[in-house]
Amino acid sequence: MARNELRPVVRLRSTAGTGSTYVTRKNRRNDPERMVLRKYDPVARRHVEFREER
Repeated sequence: MARNELRPVVRLRSTAGTGSTYVTRKNRRNDPERMVLRKYDPVARRHVEFREER
């Protein structure tokens, strides 16, 4: 069975330049632009912005 393309899997990469990533799903209908979330970066040991990469 194919995955639903309305909620694709996206990778979030840290803007701190540490190379840390999170993997999540997003709803394309509600959030068509790139996702930006503030999450914890374990390498930098603080909360930073994580941006969606393609």
